[in-house]
Amino acid sequence: MSNNQLNFPKAIIPMIFFAIVAIIIFFKSTITIKGGDRGVLYRTLGEGIVTDEPALDEGFHFIAPWNEVDVYNVRQQNMFIKDMEVLSSNGLEIKLDVSVLFQPKIDELGLLHKTRGHDYDQVVIVPEIRSAARSVVGRYTPEQLYSSKRDAIQKEIFDEIKLKTDKQYVQINDVLVRDVTLPPTIKDAIERKLRQEQESLEYEFRLEKARKEAEKQRIEAQGKADANKILSASLTDKILRDKGIEATLELSKSPNTKVVVIGGKDGMPLILGNN
Repeated sequence: MSNNQLNFPKAIIPMIFFAIVAIIIFFKSTITIKGGDRGVLYRTLGEGIVTDEPALDEGFHFIAPWNEVDVYNVRQQNMFIKDMEVLSSNGLEIKLDVSVLFQPKIDELGLLHKTRGHDYDQVVIVPEIRSAARSVVGRYTPEQLYSSKRDAIQKEIFDEIKLKTDKQYVQINDVLVRDVTLPPTIKDAIERKLRQEQESLEYEFRLEKARKEAEKQRIEAQGKADANKILSASLTDKILRDKGIEATLELSKSPNTKVVVIGGKDGMPLILGNN
């Protein structure tokens, strides 16, 4: 085989080189933003991070090969903070389990990237939720935290953290207090007190029920007494005699009746003799 057959034509080498460069430039000049993400453009030869234009939306994009794109997840995310230590109003240590539902503000994604970065959840949300929890829990006693005030505490923490993060390009959607852990001795004392209060309420309920039942019986008895009084007042001697006569006449119709004497004692008829 000759040397000419082993050597490529010199013109092909530059073509191969330019083809490789073109492929590299093409891939460096395109980016695909996946669903639920947005892209922040960085212009290397310009102003740097772009903050005055909307973030790159989902889909395929061409960019200059010397520019870069940072991709952010803009879906709602859940941060769970366990055993966060705070103090109650009387200085007792309380532990909270808290969930924060959040997402970056899409319209301000460039500013978020420029001022906070990809770990904005640790830079913004964690410090603010701890600060808000300490501020809110410090207004309540352990008993309030354990029983009746959890919903109120949850809302107050949400309001505070929302206010503090609103200007930091983060959107807080909700705050959920998952659990409140008190010192065992305090928890036992509160539970005993709650049981005693419940027993007291049950006792008062039984007393009230018995009182109402007694009142019902008294009213019924009074009603019967009043009815009898009215009936007695309406039954005169003449009425009683008439009723007696009517009853006697009915009895006289019996086959066992022998003699009916009119004008018996007190003017009442008498029935004498049977078969």
